[in-house]
Amino acid sequence: MSGFAILLIIAAYFSVLLFISFIVSRRSKDNDAFFLGNRKSPWWVVAIGMVGSSISGVSFVSVPGMVNSIDFTYMQTVFGFFFGYLIIANVLLPVYYKLNLTTIYTYLENRFGKHSYKTGASFFLLSKTIGAAARLYIVALILQNLIFEAWGVPFELTVCGIIILIWLYTHQSGIKTIVWTDTLQTIILITALILIIVEVSQQLNMGVKDIYRELVNYPKTRIFVFDDWNDKQNFFKQFFSGIFIAIVMTGLDQDMMQKNLSCHNLHEAKKNMYWYGFSFVPVNFLFLVLGALLLVFSAEKGIALPPLGDEILPMLAANYLGQTVMIFFITGIIAAAFSSADSALTALTTSFSVDILGIQHQESRKANHTRRIIHVCISIFFAIIIVIFKAINNKSVIDAIYTVASYTYGPLLGMYTFGLFTKMQVKDKFMPYIAVLSPILCGLMDYLFTRYLHYSFGYEILIINGLLTFTGMWIFRKKNIIFNTIKS
Repeated sequence: MSGFAILLIIAAYFSVLLFISFIVSRRSKDNDAFFLGNRKSPWWVVAIGMVGSSISGVSFVSVPGMVNSIDFTYMQTVFGFFFGYLIIANVLLPVYYKLNLTTIYTYLENRFGKHSYKTGASFFLLSKTIGAAARLYIVALILQNLIFEAWGVPFELTVCGIIILIWLYTHQSGIKTIVWTDTLQTIILITALILIIVEVSQQLNMGVKDIYRELVNYPKTRIFVFDDWNDKQNFFKQFFSGIFIAIVMTGLDQDMMQKNLSCHNLHEAKKNMYWYGFSFVPVNFLFLVLGALLLVFSAEKGIALPPLGDEILPMLAANYLGQTVMIFFITGIIAAAFSSADSALTALTTSFSVDILGIQHQESRKANHTRRIIHVCISIFFAIIIVIFKAINNKSVIDAIYTVASYTYGPLLGMYTFGLFTKMQVKDKFMPYIAVLSPILCGLMDYLFTRYLHYSFGYEILIINGLLTFTGMWIFRKKNIIFNTIKS
C-alpha cells in the first residue's frame, strides 16, 4: 500500500472529525463547553467514547503482541479493571458530583488544603503527559516507518503534524466535541479490529468453530497463573493491580473523569461507568484473539517474528496480510490514537488552567483567551515528550505506561484513600514531600528486592506506593483534628 494512499485515508478521516467539531462547537465555544460540555453529554455517547480513549493505539499493537510473551494472562488484569470501575462508580463519582467539580483535584483542596491540591494536580499532569505521549508515540512511529521515513521526513515533524491535526478539532469546544468524535472513533477502531480478525482467519481458512478449537488447544491462550507467586503474571498480582490501575488511571484521572462530569447527572454518569467497564472486557479479549491468530499465521507461513511484541502486527500488516488488512490497520490505529490523544490534551489543558493557574477566578473573556494559549503550549510540550520517549523507550509501550503509572499515580491513590476513608486531617505543607518520597522509596525497594531477594515487583508496586503515601499522611496528621463534612 502506497504512502499516498495512507495519507488519503488520514485526510478523509480528519475531514470527518473537523466537520463534527464544526457542528458541535458552533453554538458554544466558552470554557464551560471546553471543560464540561455544558454538562449535556448523553451517557451512552460518553461510555462508547471512553472505550476508545482507554484502548488507544497502544492496545492495537501492544495487546496482540503480548500473546507471544505472556500468553492471555493480560486478561487477569482486565478482570481487575472491571471491579475497579464498579468502585469508581459507587465511591468516587458521588463525591465528584456532590462537590460539583470542574477538575477532580479540587476535592483535595476541600479535604486537605492548597498544597495537597497543587500536589495532586501536578502528579496528574506528569502522569498524563507521559502516558498519553507513550500512547501517541507508538502510532507516530508506525506512520513514520510506513510513510514518512521513505520520504525523508523527520520523526519530529511527523509528531508535530499529528498533534496539529488533533489541536485543530479540539481547540474550540474541547470535551463537548470530544465526546462525539471519540464515539465515532471507538466504533471505527472496534470495527477495524473485527475486520482484521475476519481477514486473518480467512487467510488461515478458519471459521468460527475452527478458531474456537484452535484457541482452546493453543498453549499461548493460557489466562490464569496461580502456581508461582514470584511470577509477574501471578493471578493475585495481576487482578488486584488491575483494580487499582483502573481506580487511578480512570477514577483519579482528570482525562477520564472529565467525560463523566460532562453527563447530565450522577445517575447517568454511573450508568456510563457500568457499561464502559462491562464492554472493556470483551474488547480486550478480541485483541488477544487477534494476537493468537497472528502467531498461528506466522508459524504456518514460516515468518520470523520481530523481538518486540509491539512490532508483530505492524510488520505482518505491512508485509504479509494484504492490502485489505493494511487499510483496516491504518484506520484502526488512527482512530485509536486520535481518541486517546485528543481527550488527553483537553484534560491537561483543563487541569493546568483550573488547578495551576486558577482561571476560573478570571473574567470570562480573559479566561477563554488564557485557556487557548495553554492549549497551544500543552500541545507543544506534548510533542517534546513524545520525541524524548522515542529516545529512551526499549520495552512494550503498554508495559511502560503501566509501570510509569505505578509510580506517578501511587501518591494520588494514597491521598484519595486517606481523604475518603479517614476523618483525619494532614499537615498540608508536608504533602509535596510525602508524595515525592513515596515513589522514590518504591524504586529503591524494587531494586533491593530484585537484587537480593530475587523477587520482581509487577504493577502491584502501585499499591505499595499508595500505602507509603497513606502512611506518610498518617505520620504527619493533625492530632485531635478531624474532618467532619465535605465543603460544598
